[in-house]
Amino acid sequence: MTNLAGVVRQLKSERDRAAKEIERLEAALAALNGSYGKRTLTRGRMSAAARAKIAAAQRARWAKVKASKSQSGNGNAAPKRAISAAARKRMAVAQRARWAKVRAGKKAA
Repeated sequence: MTNLAGVVRQLKSERDRAAKEIERLEAALAALNGSYGKRTLTRGRMSAAARAKIAAAQRARWAKVKASKSQSGNGNAAPKRAISAAARKRMAVAQRARWAKVRAGKKAA
């Protein structure tokens, strides 16, 4: 009987140890779920005034970049090229001819 009582005592102590281990694991899960979930779901909100300040600062940065580009060019930049009216007319006629060819191919099929 003493052997059986020792086995029962050992099983009870093992049960208590397992119960404590489960409690620790549940506490760890609760801590992780609570802080981790909240951190991913919340986002910082920015006031309209703060957004306006950021936008103004960005506009100032772009103005500075554009000003430095215009000064570095010193007017030596290539002028913008424009297509003459006659060239535009030739292009339009050629495009109409291409589309007419496409439409004629569709009618034949």
